[in-house]
Amino acid sequence: MVSGYIPIRSTPDHDRRWSCMMQKAGYIQRSGCSAIDCDGIVHEVIELHILGTMYAIRLADLVRGISGHVCIQVEAINREWNNYLGATCGLAQVSVSGKALNIELFEAGNFTVSLATLRAVIYKKQRLAVIVKIPEQPMQPAWKPHRLADDQQQISAVV
Repeated sequence: MVSGYIPIRSTPDHDRRWSCMMQKAGYIQRSGCSAIDCDGIVHEVIELHILGTMYAIRLADLVRGISGHVCIQVEAINREWNNYLGATCGLAQVSVSGKALNIELFEAGNFTVSLATLRAVIYKKQRLAVIVKIPEQPMQPAWKPHRLADDQQQISAVV
C-alpha cells in the first residue's frame, strides 16, 4: 500500500453525478495563424477545435467581446492555400457570472471555456484552453399531468 494515497471514492468532495456532467469537447489555441475574410482582409484568429471540427474567432472581436460583454461570431475556417473565414457557425458571449465564455454552435450544441484560461491563451501565457460541452437540459412539459383519483372524472374543454 502506498502511503499518502487517497482513493477518489473516499474523498467527501467527489460525487459521481458531478464527474459526468461536463465532458471535454475540444480546445482553443492561439497559433498565430491568420485568415482571410470574404472582403480579402487578413485577420488574426484564435482556433477552436470542437468535436473534431475547426472553427475560428477573430482575435480583435474576441478581445472586444470579453471586455464589452457583446456577442462574438464563431466562423468556419477553410484551409486551402491560405486560411479562409467561412460562414458563421455560432455565437459566443461572456456568461452572466463573468467567469466563462459560452459558445453556442448552431449544429453542435453549447460549450464553455473558462475566461481565466482563455485570457492566458490570448496573452500567450498558456498554449491551450479546454472547451467543455454543457449538458442539454431535458425537455419538461409546461404542465404536469396529474393522476386522477378513483372517484374523479376527466373533463375536457374546447377553447
